[in-house]
Amino acid sequence: MRTADKKAWIHALYNAGLREIEVGSFVPAKVLPQMADTSELVEYASRLPGLAVAVLVPNLKGAEAAVLAGANKITIPFSCSETHSLKNVRRTHEQMIREIHAVGDYLQSLPKQTRPHFEGGLSTAFGCTLEGDVPESRVVDFAEILIKAGCDEVGLSDTTGYANPAQVRRLIRKVHERVGADKLTGIHLHNTRGLGLANAVTAIDEGLTTIDASQGGLGGCPFAPGASGNIVTEDLVFMLEAMGISTGIDYGRLMAARQLLSDALPGEPLYGMVPLAGLPKNFKSS
Repeated sequence: MRTADKKAWIHALYNAGLREIEVGSFVPAKVLPQMADTSELVEYASRLPGLAVAVLVPNLKGAEAAVLAGANKITIPFSCSETHSLKNVRRTHEQMIREIHAVGDYLQSLPKQTRPHFEGGLSTAFGCTLEGDVPESRVVDFAEILIKAGCDEVGLSDTTGYANPAQVRRLIRKVHERVGADKLTGIHLHNTRGLGLANAVTAIDEGLTTIDASQGGLGGCPFAPGASGNIVTEDLVFMLEAMGISTGIDYGRLMAARQLLSDALPGEPLYGMVPLAGLPKNFKSS
């Protein structure tokens, strides 16, 4: 997708009412050339009033670039499966913990008004396609380690689409008990096995306030075989509004943003049940 198309898409999502958007990742262009324009996108999105601009960073160098560009939130992925960590970021758990310490120290050295919110994303928290089961006790221990290393909070990530509602509820409660409810407010879900929205409802019931989603269900992980895209923004918004939970998002404008995305990525499949079926007759958002 061209940079100009990305900017138009970000602006359309902003006009639809989204107030936090992850616009890219600060990874080497030789690894992911499609992310080479992340700095430019952060600078552009930062000019939209009231928008929290989020990015993914794999290391200290990425965090420094994110701060320079003006990101409001940075997330560093920490895979609870060491096998996945070695594939994804080519680092062991010990090496990643040292990296997170370095990022935390760097951010603390900055003036508070220029310091982005720092999240440690607990990837493969619900299981790994490479390693299999990931013990919940391990995830909880890593949550505590990341907070002590300097993260403002941790987030749970169902990288492989393994999670089910009972597991989501159980793990959220365990992490809350260990580090505090204010240190876990978000979850990243995939819909690989059709349980994404059920997991989202469970997370909301347990007090989480940030649910990651992607328009058209785009996404996935190249180092998690079989993992499909994230839960679909359009379906998530409809579900929440139908439940009486106001999202502040205009559905018509959200669909206009989807059309921009479709035009910019011809041939790329876009997912979502509500875009396919349409809104119910006389449906009104809260």
